[in-house]
Amino acid sequence: MRNREAVLAAADALFAASGSPQSVSMDDIAAAAGVGKGTLFRRFGDRAGLIGAVIASRLEPLRRAVREAQGAPGSSPRQRVADLLDASLRFKIENRNLMTAAEDAGLSSPYQAEHYGWWHEVLRTALDEVPGVDDADFTAHALLAAIRADLVAHLIDERGVDAEGLRSSLAGYIDKVLGAG
Repeated sequence: MRNREAVLAAADALFAASGSPQSVSMDDIAAAAGVGKGTLFRRFGDRAGLIGAVIASRLEPLRRAVREAQGAPGSSPRQRVADLLDASLRFKIENRNLMTAAEDAGLSSPYQAEHYGWWHEVLRTALDEVPGVDDADFTAHALLAAIRADLVAHLIDERGVDAEGLRSSLAGYIDKVLGAG
């Protein structure tokens, strides 16, 4: 268990500090964690498995907060959708190198990633309660596409959009898709 935590912490730190997620190698992670490269492959299978484990550990506090908020009274279904998307966007902004690495990690489709499936299900469930949404499944996919990690990284790192500007643009997009709330 100690090695697992060391590997996850090392990978997390390397992805956060890297200029490019592709520049972080399994060799780099093993060296930073003080373990052999074989340990990485035995514990995580491959790069995608390791990245998925890092994301899962980073997402757990957010998942707990989302589960607690789902049962909380007071907000409209539309506001819950907006809050979920904003939380996902903030997570991707703060972890964009890691999330970009996950999208590039060798899955044939980013939609097969466990974290994507979780976000989609949570969002689809919330959209089922929003009046006027006829196809919650498609709408969830379309809204999540607006905050793909590669798009977030492009807008912030290459186009110079600041985080608050991106969050504001997302809120405007949600208003257009779901109607102003």
